[in-house]
Amino acid sequence: MTLPNANRPNANRQVVLRARPDAGVTADLFETIEAPMPEAGPGEVLIRSIWFSVDPAMRGWIAEAANYQEPVPIGGVMQSFTVGEVMASNHPDYAVGDLVQGRQGWQQFAVSDGSNIDRKLDPRRAPISTALHVLGINGITAWAGLVDVCDPKPGETVLVTTAAGGVGSSVGQIAKIKGCRAVGITGSDDKVRMCLEEYGFDAAINYKTVPDLGKALAEACPDGIDCFFDNVGGAQFDAAMELLNPHARIAICGTISMPSFPIPNGPRVNRTLLVKRARIQGFLLFDYVDRFASIVEELTGWLADGRLKYREDVIDGIEGAPEALVRLLAGENQGKQLVRVGADP
Repeated sequence: MTLPNANRPNANRQVVLRARPDAGVTADLFETIEAPMPEAGPGEVLIRSIWFSVDPAMRGWIAEAANYQEPVPIGGVMQSFTVGEVMASNHPDYAVGDLVQGRQGWQQFAVSDGSNIDRKLDPRRAPISTALHVLGINGITAWAGLVDVCDPKPGETVLVTTAAGGVGSSVGQIAKIKGCRAVGITGSDDKVRMCLEEYGFDAAINYKTVPDLGKALAEACPDGIDCFFDNVGGAQFDAAMELLNPHARIAICGTISMPSFPIPNGPRVNRTLLVKRARIQGFLLFDYVDRFASIVEELTGWLADGRLKYREDVIDGIEGAPEALVRLLAGENQGKQLVRVGADP
């Protein structure tokens, strides 16, 4: 099935990468262009983008050196998790009107053979934008790092950095669901309030204003730290190491406070890990692809029960995607950073 000519735009607007970041990510590293309108060939679908996800990992995706995947090429469409609507289909698994979450990048329209479509969405269960955060990449990441890697037990203390963000806020709420004490580190007084009043944390710290982060952490975690979900690395990671309990579990989700390359030197934690018999493990969302459905089902139940809450910080228009990334990396977002590029059906 093809899209009728009367409904077909003349061009496909895309955001492409024009240069690698130097000291930091700036909006002028990207350019919005018009490309020819794509068409679905045999075994393909044409997808209209509705929502783009904006994530801290994007800083690594545009760096010169590859980390866990090849960087976006210069001149290439910026990679992104997306939600969209199937507008034309020659694929047996997808029909016109299906809503899908995938990895179509920052462009208004994309052709897919299905390999970069992660799942179909049911808009009756939750707003489709949630497939990009609390019922998607953020929620799955939080579940994987906390439930699977850290394995929290009732009564334990869970510490999470970037606690008011899309991942961190889910970590704190899941910790409470699991019967734990949730403590967050974040970057503003308003985000401290969000953690305490909206997400139910037991304690939260603004690392930018406390004179001594280690002392503030000790006061917030009087019984030490059993599970540490870290998104930032650097000084916040170092401070948490001083409070680990024996057999603590540490999940490394991100290192946003540290330059991607070169990796900076810092305190040596080998002795701490040895004495505390602690376990530290990095993980990636893509490690859990075969478990997405079951994890999302559990998250959906918690959302329906009112035990998971979320905020969205929305910028409208494809041209705003680069600036949305800049403000996310500067910590200026209030909730999950999204770009809306089309109307919900």
